[in-house]
Amino acid sequence: MRRKQNTPAPRSRPLPGTRRTLVLALWAILICCVVIGSLSSAASPVVVDIGRLRINDKVMHFSAYLALSLLPVLGFQDCRRGLWAGLSMFILGILMEAGQHFSPGRAVELGDVIANGGGVSCGALLGLPIRTLVAPFQSPAARPRK
Repeated sequence: MRRKQNTPAPRSRPLPGTRRTLVLALWAILICCVVIGSLSSAASPVVVDIGRLRINDKVMHFSAYLALSLLPVLGFQDCRRGLWAGLSMFILGILMEAGQHFSPGRAVELGDVIANGGGVSCGALLGLPIRTLVAPFQSPAARPRK
């Protein structure tokens, strides 16, 4: 059966709601990865493999928490809730750092908490302008509420 010539081709882009769901699913996966990596013992294969990357510990903390705070700001429909969820990742960082006290071979470091806080702050601040850049490309029903 032939298609009419004036019929538009179906779009292959995911719907805005689907993108939002994917961003929040990625956020949940990243939270799980950070919790597992933070609470694993120093001799665990995960921590040993991460150590082989030869990336500064503080850079890893900053980057992970930047992503942890950026994703909810972009993913939540309500901007305030996304911002609060992003900023709450600093509390997660403090709890993970405290939990390292009970992990064999791991130490609690104030520098890690500071790097986490810097990443959370930068991620939340970066998320706000990115959110406004993405909003014009969404359908009016899917645009984030202010």
